[in-house]
Formats: sequence, structure tokens, C-alpha cells
Amino acid sequence: MNLLRTLGIALALSASTLTAHAANVLIVLSDSDRLDLKDGKVFKTGFYLNELMQPVKALLDAGHKVTFATPKGTAPFVDVTSIDKMYFGGDEAAMKASEAQLSELNLMSSEKSPVISLARVEQIGYDHFDAVYVPGGHAPMQDLLASSELGKLLTDFHENGKPTALACHGPIALLSTLPDAQAFVSEFATSGKAKPHTEWAYAGYRFTVFSNQEEEMAKGLLGGGEMKFYPQDALTQAGGRYSQADAAFSAHVVTDRELITGQNPASAPAVAQELLVRLK
Repeated sequence: MNLLRTLGIALALSASTLTAHAANVLIVLSDSDRLDLKDGKVFKTGFYLNELMQPVKALLDAGHKVTFATPKGTAPFVDVTSIDKMYFGGDEAAMKASEAQLSELNLMSSEKSPVISLARVEQIGYDHFDAVYVPGGHAPMQDLLASSELGKLLTDFHENGKPTALACHGPIALLSTLPDAQAFVSEFATSGKAKPHTEWAYAGYRFTVFSNQEEEMAKGLLGGGEMKFYPQDALTQAGGRYSQADAAFSAHVVTDRELITGQNPASAPAVAQELLVRLK
């Protein structure tokens, strides 16, 4: 009887494993280690440690697969200012664990990095991926916002209703789906205004992104420099409907159809949880 019971449990577990869906989530990062500011100044940046690794850990712990990509397929850079326990709720052990896991992934290794290009992603086929996630840090504002390769990918995900998650400065990447993203970005950076496009994939969508208020509060990080524009303004100008938390730097996530956006570093865990719900 005990043998039969053991076999029954084993079969049940096997059936559960077979029916569980292990999704393949594409993580898109910037190739850049800088953000060009006004007056020729430069801010050294990259991705934020917690905004990348908290969702990556959550996805891997849930049994999903992750694939890392950048537009050119080069190893990404971490913003060293993000290696701080304050982004992990003051938990230094959690921060160290994220650093260790990042090291194990060899993500930033010039020789061992598993990162592939967005051209390679297209060759593999967008159908291979179940969701996409774009973490923040200022780097996406240097290249992802006008990447034609990313625009093509996001448009495909939009048209097929696939979960599309972005956090902090990551949502600026949504501009890449504009008919002429580079022209929009250049015009907005120069004049603070640009013609909105009703044919933008995310026109009318509710979204959040690092707020103007938070940019003003954190601009000391720029070492006296000034950003060419803030993402809240650009995405609103493009035709999005902005939402923000009542208190600056508190977690805030907005979901609208397939789109999941988080406002700031504190929002990354909640973005990950919402993405996990969509992948069940």
C-alpha cells in the first residue's frame, strides 16, 4: 500500500511538472555606460542592480528561463551608484546576494557574457519569447529609446498581447515604437516639444516611469549636469497617460493591457510579481 501511495505521489508530481509552463523571458538592457547630458557633459551609468536582479531572481526561482539581450549584443554595465543596500530595503545581505548572482551570470564579462544582440533575437524568432522586461538605470535613455531593433520587437509583443514590463527609466524604451523615434527624441531634446503620433503603439496607455519630482530630487547624482529631458514628459508628449505614486520613491506599478510599468527602484519587485502572474 505504501509503495502504491509513493508511486501515486510521484506520478502526480510528474504530471504537475509536465503541465507547468516554464516561460522564456527576454531581458533587454542598454549597451551604453553613459548618458549624454546638456552642455556636453556625461553621466557614467548603466543598469540598476536591484532593478535587474530582483526580477531575474524572482523569474528563475519560479522556474522560468531568462535570455539577456542588448541592441548590439555587447556586455552591459552596472551603475555603481546602485550598488547600495538602500535599494534593497536596507538589507546588505540581499544586496550582496544580488551581486553574487550577477557575477555568476557573467553578464558583464567581455569574454563570457551570455548577452545576445536584438538582431539575433529576431533570428531566433520573437515567438520563442513569452515576455520582455526592461530594467532601469539612466542607460536606456541613451540608446533604447530610439533603437529600431527594439521598436520592432516591442511592436510585435504589443500586437500579440505579450507581457511587456519595464521599470524606472526603462519605460523610455517604449518610444522606440514611434514611426520615427529618432526624430521625435531629437526634436523633444531640442525644444521640449514634439508632435505626438496617434499611431504610436502605446498611445492612450496608462503608464508610469521615474517621475519629474524624483528626477529633481535625485539630480545631485548627475554631478552638476542636467538631463536633456525627463522621461515623464517625453512619454506623456508621445501620447501616454501618466500615473505616479503619492509619495516620491515609493513603489508604484501600473498595468494596462499587456503593459506593466514600475515608477522607480522600489517598484522592481512588484513589477516582477505582476509579470509572474501574467506568466502563470
